[in-house]
Amino acid sequence: MTDLSQQQPAIAAAWRRVDKVWLVILAAPLLLWLLDPAALAPVVTTALGALAQTGVFIAFAVLAIGYLKATGAETLIARAFEGREARMIALAALAGGLSPFCSCEIIPFIAALLAAGAPLSAVMALWLASPLMDPAMFAITAGALGVDFAAAKAVFAVSIGLAGGFAVMAMGNTMLFADPLKPGAAPSRCGGCCGGGADAYAGRPVWRFWQAPERRRAFRDAVGENTLFLGKWLAFAYLLQGLMMQYVPAETVTGLLGGEGLRPVLMGALVGGPAYLNGYAAVPLVAGLLDQGMSPGAAMSFVIAGGVSCIPAAVAVWALVRFRVFAAYLGFALLGAVASGLLWAALA
Repeated sequence: MTDLSQQQPAIAAAWRRVDKVWLVILAAPLLLWLLDPAALAPVVTTALGALAQTGVFIAFAVLAIGYLKATGAETLIARAFEGREARMIALAALAGGLSPFCSCEIIPFIAALLAAGAPLSAVMALWLASPLMDPAMFAITAGALGVDFAAAKAVFAVSIGLAGGFAVMAMGNTMLFADPLKPGAAPSRCGGCCGGGADAYAGRPVWRFWQAPERRRAFRDAVGENTLFLGKWLAFAYLLQGLMMQYVPAETVTGLLGGEGLRPVLMGALVGGPAYLNGYAAVPLVAGLLDQGMSPGAAMSFVIAGGVSCIPAAVAVWALVRFRVFAAYLGFALLGAVASGLLWAALA
């Protein structure tokens, strides 16, 4: 007779080893097929389409990280973030307002910067400003919502980056922002020649890394680990987004964001995160909501909060940094969105 008391610890140990994120990614489509077959294709198509669209940026990012790791050039990233911290914050916020990366696509670069020792204050400024505006988004926003709206959003993007960066700098010596990365959250830091990374190369990058077997191995390890890490969390995030788009009626969002005063601005910031698609898809959505009576302040708080804290971005940030840093990131986004919405409502 089988001894169940001996099997239970083995089953529990096996369950602990199972990656719960991959389990959800595999189980969700199966549950949809069993419970709501008609929703399976739209949800999966939405998730795969979003993942494919981001995949080009992710591929570039993981290859760049692998190249930096293999060449021993990781220290050059940290050097770019050296000097006066206030100057770094200002430059990071301005650069973030011009960069073409959304909040998900910036994740691997943030991981590399933090792993290389860049100050969290400057990284936070880049992190907050980056997904909110870029030249293409400015043109689309100006065409659909007006030049004034687009210009105001660009100013708010840089301002939120500055505010978040300087707030982190002011509290940099506290436990809140100490050791921001989760253990193992930045696999590029611990791949291949870690321990023989920048220290072993003595700050002398070897750009033709393919000529050395150990550097080729470091490249393969870094690319593989980062691809698996990002692919897992982004697949999970976009699956959540597909489910949200399938089961949350657009009429519900419209009803929450109408009217004037403080309430629609607050609701715009709160709804912006989970209801946001991406910067480009949000523009026609907001234009339609404005035509249906959405307040200008709610529109601004919606696009600001959604750009920084949408579901894919929030899940990716959650996977990367400790909870206290994640909470601060969302807090900066929410406060910045509300302040931007109220200010825009007054100006508009």
